[in-house]
Amino acid sequence: MHKTSGGYSDWRLPTIKEQYSLILFSGTDPSGYEGTDTAGMTPFIDTDYFRFAYGDTDAGERIIDSQYASDTLYVYEESLLFGVNFADGRIKGYGISMPGGREKTLFVTCVRGNPDYGTNNFSDNGDGTVTDAATGLTWSQADSGIGMNWEEALAWVQEKNAENYLGYSDWRLPNVKELQGIVEYTRSPDTTNSAAIDPLFTCTSITNEAGEADYPYYWSGTTHASWNGNSGSACYVSFGRAMGYMDSVWQDVHGAGAQRSDPKSGDASAYPEGHGPQGDAIRIDNFVRLVR
Repeated sequence: MHKTSGGYSDWRLPTIKEQYSLILFSGTDPSGYEGTDTAGMTPFIDTDYFRFAYGDTDAGERIIDSQYASDTLYVYEESLLFGVNFADGRIKGYGISMPGGREKTLFVTCVRGNPDYGTNNFSDNGDGTVTDAATGLTWSQADSGIGMNWEEALAWVQEKNAENYLGYSDWRLPNVKELQGIVEYTRSPDTTNSAAIDPLFTCTSITNEAGEADYPYYWSGTTHASWNGNSGSACYVSFGRAMGYMDSVWQDVHGAGAQRSDPKSGDASAYPEGHGPQGDAIRIDNFVRLVR
């Protein structure tokens, strides 16, 4: 980008970590809302400082069609561009082209400065923990090894604190921005045969909905609130393929590094073809990586 604005000529598209830094989880997700009046909606971005618009229903768009582009292409499938949806509070890989050959249109915010934003500086502490000097956070090197619902995840964290896990008793679930901050977007199951995370960390292998060897979704401690006041879902980040049921088949619809949400409790078998327009896989029993 070479546009001069505000007296600067070094604007660029943000990386997905830079774009996601603007998200606020005081927003409410309009998914499932059948009306057109958005006056009671709260977007996932600070509208005191940033322009925002919901999708134009008069033009045939959905209210949730408010996706903002990053410059981060999915490392496995470069036809997917990671973007942040400030209407529904998610990161997804968006197809650059639409059915019929139309190009996908997205909103754009420009950024300048600090080319190292979002770059991790990990060190292996040799005691089962990894510290990121870029954030001051210390993470468990291993994950929970099993999936559990959100309430069980909170209880599991307290169990780990009670046993002074790895010598510490102040572990917690990461908030979703902290969790997304350790995604390594140059890695994926199909390009590096690994999770989308630095190899200092270990990730439990799972079998996904398509029967493939894959890596888990990880719970955050961040609630994903709905327009109707329901707070029964929480955010997760996919460190493996972000699966969805589309065209009568399970496939990676949003890319390793996507952030979506699951019900905090319930039975995943109630969603045999996922949920939403891309059939997002609903697992509910997601994994945990501790942070302090």
